[in-house]
Amino acid sequence: MRQLISFSIMSVVLGMVFHVSAQSCSAADEYDYDLVHSSVSFKARHLDISWIHGRFNDVSGKFVLDRENPAKSTFLLTIKTASVDTANEARDAHLRQPDYFDTKQYPTIEFKSTSTKPIKGGFKVTGDFTMHGTTNEITITLMGGKEHVFGKTKRVAFSTEISLKRSDYGFDKNAIGPIGDVALIMIDCEGVR
Repeated sequence: MRQLISFSIMSVVLGMVFHVSAQSCSAADEYDYDLVHSSVSFKARHLDISWIHGRFNDVSGKFVLDRENPAKSTFLLTIKTASVDTANEARDAHLRQPDYFDTKQYPTIEFKSTSTKPIKGGFKVTGDFTMHGTTNEITITLMGGKEHVFGKTKRVAFSTEISLKRSDYGFDKNAIGPIGDVALIMIDCEGVR
């Protein structure tokens, strides 16, 4: 009889532990980058009198949002450099060459978070940004995070703007004259699960 009571109590305790564990695991949601509803675009100065605009058409990524412990949230974004598109084929072909993106040697641009801090309306995210064979630590502000649920599909979105110096990433200094050193990258990212 005592063994039966002990077994019943143990079953209840184990059930509670597994229930709590399952809740903890489900607190974090993993989202895939939705290419159809997202955009990574950029602009850079031309001759210091105007802006050249462009975008990258092949982007992927994942982010994990932990609503109960936001500091455990993670973000990963990968951009295929050969997908650069400035609406000018000749210029795009030049941007793929060694004096610019050098897409054969450096096929991707990547951001991988290392720490996340919740702020009002979003997150302050620090991570490793790798471009043109050089990795630097940067901190970005991701605004958004509101969830939209339709049927079984969950969506969440963030946006940010990053200012980078190409000279910090080993670009050909001779090519920085006509095209300015500073590039602005605009990211509007929607995730789906």
